[in-house]
Amino acid sequence: MSTSPRFRSTAVEQAEAVLVEQYPRLVRLAYLTLPDSLGRHGRVLLAHRAVQRALPRRGGAAGPGGPEGSGGALAEVRVRVLRGCLAPAGRTGAALARAGWPPVPPFVWGLRLWPPAGGIEEVARMLAGEPAPVRAAFVLHRVDGLPEETAARLLGAAGAPADAMARALALGVGETLLRELRRPEFDASVVSTRPTDLLRRRRRVRAGWAAAAALAVAAGALAVVGPARPHASRPVAVGVLDPARLERVPAQAWADTARVDFTAWPARGGRTTDRALLGRALGAWSSASPPHAPAPPQPTPGPPAVGRATPRPAAVGRAALVSAALVPAAVGRAGSGAGSLGSGGRPGVAPVAAVGGGVVVRAAPGVDTDPPRRAPQLLYAGDSDGRAVVLLLDGDRVVRYAEAVTGRGARELDFARTDEAGVTTAAALTLVRSPDGGRARYLLAPWIAAAGTRDLLRAGEDTKPLALAADGVTAPVEVPRSAGACAAWPVLEVTSSARIVEKHSFVLADLGTLTPVHLTYTPLPDGPGAAAARQPREATGAAARAAWAATACRLPEMRGMRDGGVRAVNIWEFASSELPDGGGRAVWSCTRTSSWAGPGDVLVRLSPAAGPPQDVARAPDTAACGRFGQHLLAGTRWRSPAGRWYLLAAGSREVTGITASGAVRAEARGRTLAAPAGPEAAAVELTGRLAGGGRVTALDGGGGGRD
Repeated sequence: MSTSPRFRSTAVEQAEAVLVEQYPRLVRLAYLTLPDSLGRHGRVLLAHRAVQRALPRRGGAAGPGGPEGSGGALAEVRVRVLRGCLAPAGRTGAALARAGWPPVPPFVWGLRLWPPAGGIEEVARMLAGEPAPVRAAFVLHRVDGLPEETAARLLGAAGAPADAMARALALGVGETLLRELRRPEFDASVVSTRPTDLLRRRRRVRAGWAAAAALAVAAGALAVVGPARPHASRPVAVGVLDPARLERVPAQAWADTARVDFTAWPARGGRTTDRALLGRALGAWSSASPPHAPAPPQPTPGPPAVGRATPRPAAVGRAALVSAALVPAAVGRAGSGAGSLGSGGRPGVAPVAAVGGGVVVRAAPGVDTDPPRRAPQLLYAGDSDGRAVVLLLDGDRVVRYAEAVTGRGARELDFARTDEAGVTTAAALTLVRSPDGGRARYLLAPWIAAAGTRDLLRAGEDTKPLALAADGVTAPVEVPRSAGACAAWPVLEVTSSARIVEKHSFVLADLGTLTPVHLTYTPLPDGPGAAAARQPREATGAAARAAWAATACRLPEMRGMRDGGVRAVNIWEFASSELPDGGGRAVWSCTRTSSWAGPGDVLVRLSPAAGPPQDVARAPDTAACGRFGQHLLAGTRWRSPAGRWYLLAAGSREVTGITASGAVRAEARGRTLAAPAGPEAAAVELTGRLAGGGRVTALDGGGGGRD
């Protein structure tokens, strides 16, 4: 139900009236919440700016609801002020704030501002050592007089941690000072002013005019000479290449934030203060030529599509499974089928490489290699296995720089995507690999309490403990071989600290990229071990281990997924069915490969009681088998032990009936169908009925698989 424009306008006007009436109290809240590292002038400007920008927009979301103390216009404005003050500003933001930039109200040039002595400034000094959420909780409860529960609710709505109120209650501030702040005649918005350095201002004005003249001359010269060659010079923001300006996160920040990802990683390693190494890493990033775009891969045909492919001669062989197009084709052992699990039948795209400025640059497709626009965050700097390594975070990408510790050798830059990484997908980064590629060391997230290794092919094998250094670097670990027989598939099994979540272990696989891949499992919706529909589980239980033991050798097909690398792989066992002629019970599964860029490729397989799993259908760039594609139908032709051909089909949890039309006409209630089929392949179309009244077609790699 939408809200009328007239009502929304009235709500905004009410918020404006409250903001004007309560302006001194709101400024006091903002000033005491902001970090004292901004300085008094910058703090005053940001406090007034946060309050003035707290006015809700027309049509904006409602506040916490109710009158003063439980919601209403004042509560909503308070929450918006807190959000603006609790957002990290960083060194760059602090410097710009002190300079009065960006130029949004209030505008102040040529003056320095600070609160009068005593009052609010004295409280600010007493709270200087406390985190911003604790200071905010103190002001709301002890100064503004809000009930503890109300103040905690407002803090929660602003994104503050849950323990802020408890820590604020433990602070000791004299009641005399608090009573002084609560007096009606006390106005926190009153400030003292003095002019800035007049002589320095005059010199800066002269320097500005000189710089403008030089810029005009340079622009005229460029207009005459013509445009520069592409990538000959890429502008870098002032100060970005200064190692001293790298962002560094406190060691325990991960335990005191609701955002547990790469931004919570502290700077670790034995060379975090080595300005020379950090300077070389930043310089290589800024000067290296970008990789050349690879030629677009030519698609190779995967299994044909359901009901849309031209029939081909039938393959001979017992229990031969084919694509959902019902075209019989013999399929080899797991891991040897044609096409790519991660690319829907396309050959994998390896990271592209280029050499520029003496640096080998490798980037996953879709990841730009441009220099950073602001100072990156330092994650690691140290020596490992004869290489000096620096890891940097810049927005949604992680950059790894490596050089030889002694002697001359190639320098490397690797770029990887990290869009919306979380507890599991930001749990590790590949630090260094052995020359033969058979072993690797990883840097684990600060919230990882323990780690181990095991072979994914051996479901019953125990996890072997893995040694961790104090800075989170693992001992050397065997990694899967990219060539040769699939005899073992080592993976990491790590456990999060109880400060994040209790007893949470998960599995990471190395596909040869900077970011290991998170492996998950979703069990059958019925039968033993069934569970209500929810997000995929971790691949640590007995059923998950068994499923991955049969799929691990297909993981090499996912290497170099063209859209920026693989983020996670999930096996969803969506149905089970009894095979005709005593074929036993088979499990239908959908393996979804999700990339950092968003698209996902899927492979549907049928695993009979006897014999290896067989491919049924593939589909690239689809929502199927994911959070936004929970309805699935798949089908295939199958030859029974008695030599007879059948049409088999199965649907996911919400499928209540299946209909086959075309060369085979059949209908079944429930989520599975088995019907006799002729020895010759012919087009068959499958349609599933959903419990909610909708329909879903069979997944076929083309237009099928949508409801």
